[in-house]
Amino acid sequence: MGVGVESSAGSFRGAERMADVDFAASTDRYRRELLAHCYRMLGSVQDAEDLVQETFLRAWRARDSYDESRAGMRTWLYRIATNACLTALEQRGRRPMPSGLGHAPGDDPREGLLHGGEIPWLQPIPDSLIADPSEAALSQGSLRLAFVAAMQQLPARQRAVLVLREVLDWPAAQVAQALDMTPAGVNSALQRARKTLNQSGIREDDVSESAEQRTVVDSYVTAFRNADLAALEKLLSDDVILEMPPMLNWYVGRENYAGFIGRVFDTSGSDWRMLPVGANGQPALAAYVRDGEGGYRLHSLQVFTVRDGLITHMITYFQFEELFRIFGLEPRLP
Repeated sequence: MGVGVESSAGSFRGAERMADVDFAASTDRYRRELLAHCYRMLGSVQDAEDLVQETFLRAWRARDSYDESRAGMRTWLYRIATNACLTALEQRGRRPMPSGLGHAPGDDPREGLLHGGEIPWLQPIPDSLIADPSEAALSQGSLRLAFVAAMQQLPARQRAVLVLREVLDWPAAQVAQALDMTPAGVNSALQRARKTLNQSGIREDDVSESAEQRTVVDSYVTAFRNADLAALEKLLSDDVILEMPPMLNWYVGRENYAGFIGRVFDTSGSDWRMLPVGANGQPALAAYVRDGEGGYRLHSLQVFTVRDGLITHMITYFQFEELFRIFGLEPRLP
């Protein structure tokens, strides 16, 4: 009799473990797109990864209350993730870029660089961490750095409404249910969010084709490695923006951009190696500079926006060891 009871209990525990495995498998397939979702909301890879873990933990704890007839697994997880992000944003400030801090752009590319201290900067995300960018939830435009930066200007709830309505294409009633709002409140928040984005001049789909981006950035690499400022300047738009977190300095225009790169060559030399990297569905480069010891040390991660055959925006992150590790960049090349 005791053996029978023990066997029955063992079978129950085995069935419970199997159900747990099935639940984990059914949720884990959404990990990459949930990471992209949390990244759009938070602007930080580390914070997004933490919130995805929090989402799965919350889902695990609530698994017995999940009702497939009321919402699919994907919708349910997005609802949990969005509310987890909103909770996190109550304690965390927005993640800006230098151009978003309200300071005017510099007019002297050789002025002293001013470090931003402990400002939590907006981070790029490696393409390797997100799934196929052809999927709507992972579309290239909605993950573009400029778009995510503009999102940081929005209040947290407007951010959530914009992503759920515009990126995930949820109906207003579904968003209202997920965020405990009325459909009218959702539509009002969406209008305000769109107005803010329009004022920033950012459109989600305002990007060039991948082949064109690669061609332009390849030409940029050639000009940079040849220290050819004239050739480099021809690849820039009239109103190109250069930003350099964690430095507060930022510049607008071909002349200022080329002037700053000339300063880089004067101070760091003109012997560089560039490795292609994918970030936010945009072309990016890991830049290594000759170190005087027979090799090249990692200098910066550079992310490009290309439009109509010209570079319109370049963000170069340097002195960002944590970010370099996220992208798996070698600190030195032989």
